Amino acid sequence: MSTDLNVHKCPNGHLCYPKHSVCPKCGVLMGNKTVSLSELNGTVVTWTKSTVPPPGVRSPNILAIVEYYIEGQSITLLGGIENESVNIGDVVKATYVSSLRDAEYGQRDEESQTWSGHRFKVVN
Repeated sequence: MSTDLNVHKCPNGHLCYPKHSVCPKCGVLMGNKTVSLSELNGTVVTWTKSTVPPPGVRSPNILAIVEYYIEGQSITLLGGIENESVNIGDVVKATYVSSLRDAEYGQRDEESQTWSGHRFKVVN
């Protein structure tokens, strides 16, 4: 399993995340081409803090919309923020996290509550 954060690229060069079967911009089949964001920096467009998150989610749970510029295009992603403090305009990098939830505190079977993914970490 790859720990890279990848966006998908259609044959016409449009980017999308998550992957769709057809490109949301031009309607062609997406294929399997990807672009890695793991080494790139993004910028926080906006963020929010949940102080009463669902069971198994850390508190406070800070979520941000992060914008990347790739090959002259803008793409935005929603994700959790590692840092306790974040501001609009902060520069962030995607970091792989092996466990996004604490399955012990979830309301469902522990096996259904364990998954990995990415969070963003403020780097400036």
